[in-house]
Amino acid sequence: MSDWTIQALASALAMTAIMALRYLATSGFFAWLTGRVRPGRYAGRTPQIRREIGWSLLSAGIYGAPAGIVAWGWQQHGWTRIYTDWHAYPPWWLPLSVLVYLFLHDTWFYWTHRWMHFPRVFAAAHAVHHASRPPTAWAAMSFHPIEAVTGAVVIPALVLVIPIHVAALGVVLGIMTLMGITNHMGWEIFPRRFIHSRAGDWLITASHHHRHHEQYQCNFGLYFRFWDHLCGTDRGLSAP
Repeated sequence: MSDWTIQALASALAMTAIMALRYLATSGFFAWLTGRVRPGRYAGRTPQIRREIGWSLLSAGIYGAPAGIVAWGWQQHGWTRIYTDWHAYPPWWLPLSVLVYLFLHDTWFYWTHRWMHFPRVFAAAHAVHHASRPPTAWAAMSFHPIEAVTGAVVIPALVLVIPIHVAALGVVLGIMTLMGITNHMGWEIFPRRFIHSRAGDWLITASHHHRHHEQYQCNFGLYFRFWDHLCGTDRGLSAP
């Protein structure tokens, strides 16, 4: 086995460990917060939570492998468009790059998510995620491997073609993690005034995504309601 292969595998394993620990720490924190703010919300759900954790740790490996290889390629060979020099691009590109990444990720997610709801694909893969009824804070990465692969390739693919500062990439990953968890934890963390505001009409929170878990054929977005509005799949809010 070549040194390159060993290094790439080591990076993939390290990133898998980071993904798993990040999942356990962040989902664990919001599960704890749920117990404090909504006592009894997860009562009697231990078997479901164990399944969610099991599938999520498997997903951590699927997400970690390409991310680790891309990270190794960036550090050792400059394969990606990730940069560290604050002056490499105009200052306005820093926030815009975050929005571009979020929009493209959201677009990919919306259309692959709708594909996941085709009956055969749903039965083969997406049913694992929807087995969490209602979902908990542990369900953010509770995916069948087929679904995990569709999610794992997005950011590694984007960093190969679209420039982004390493700090901006950290913001994207942080938003992805936080929204994935808070949209699934079974209660609305944002104030009612916000979710019924103009901004709330275009952003996805637990109230929007909970309706997807109730009705299945609506509210497919990840961050934004743009594609749901455009394609007529937005069915408004629910009360988790």
